[in-house]
Amino acid sequence: MFLRIEENPLGTENAETNQCPSHHHGCMGLEFAIQPDTPGKQLFDQVVKTISLWEVWCFGLQYVDNKGFPTWLKLDKKVLAQEVRKENPLQFKFRAKFCPEDVSEELIQDIMQKLFFLHVKEGILSNEIYCPPETVVLLGSYAMQAKFGDYNKEIHKYGYLSSERLIPQKVIEQHKLTRDQWEDQIQVWHVGHCGMLKVSTKLTRDQWEDRIQIGFPWSEIRNIHFNDKNFVIKPIDKKAPDFVFYAPRLHINKRILQLHMGNHELYMCCKKPDNIEVQQMKAQAREEKHQKQLEQQQLETKKKRRETVEREKEQMMREKEELVLRLQDYEQKTKKAEKELSDPIQRALQLEEERAPGGPPHGCTAPRRSWRGRWWIR
Repeated sequence: MFLRIEENPLGTENAETNQCPSHHHGCMGLEFAIQPDTPGKQLFDQVVKTISLWEVWCFGLQYVDNKGFPTWLKLDKKVLAQEVRKENPLQFKFRAKFCPEDVSEELIQDIMQKLFFLHVKEGILSNEIYCPPETVVLLGSYAMQAKFGDYNKEIHKYGYLSSERLIPQKVIEQHKLTRDQWEDQIQVWHVGHCGMLKVSTKLTRDQWEDRIQIGFPWSEIRNIHFNDKNFVIKPIDKKAPDFVFYAPRLHINKRILQLHMGNHELYMCCKKPDNIEVQQMKAQAREEKHQKQLEQQQLETKKKRRETVEREKEQMMREKEELVLRLQDYEQKTKKAEKELSDPIQRALQLEEERAPGGPPHGCTAPRRSWRGRWWIR
């Protein structure tokens, strides 16, 4: 039996940003051959080993069951014994199964952070994860900062976002703004992120942090249970109302509860002190991240120096042009002043000659004295 694993939540779209973790398999997916008795864990281990991932505790393999619902592959059961559609090849997706509270702390590998980012992005764009419109715009601007870097009006011409998937179709349909107007709002935010390093864009922690959290913090949940098709989350604050969700089928609530139990188990594990191996991995990751930030800062410094030199050069050219214009204006004024000074003198000499007795005979030209006291004959 053959099966196909899709690695990238966004497929081949946006290849510059959504790089596949496995450079030798491409971003379309992986294909494996399995035996009828292959357990889920063996398949999962084979996938993560092939794409060189070792920090996979919050990821899993997802498939669509016989009833058309997305389902997670159970690692302790045989692959073909589960409700997988009997097609060849079998279709699975490598997805984030559990959500860490703090991605920057709980996901160490940069590629795992990127995969989780892509998973959340796809969840928002496909309306699987609810996200308010203003937060969608903010997250879209962060995504563009991560992809393009600082906004540059000479490079990022009008329409540079037209090929990007940034706004869920449902959000566009619910509001009166056109797609171009949404993109204009994202561009405004993108301009405001100038100076933010690409390395830290996906993990931004600033004054917007509270606004871009998704889901329910475990520290605020008192109890989780379901009653038939109703799934209930009870907050610790007894005055706060319960969150009640309706599922079309009972088995969906059972699967949701299993996910919550697994997520809570990992949450409790993260509260325990890290073992030596994890401490070493985190230290190495911090060093690599620090090195990337230094390299990015050096690039930004060189860029700013180059821009400063270009601005100074442009300023010198403008000053030179202004000086040339001032000299030309001065020459014109000087010529005009000389002309205005010489015209009255010429008229005065002409009048003096006309008034002198015994002027020159008719048809003869009398000598004329110049204003410098010299004589010449016309």
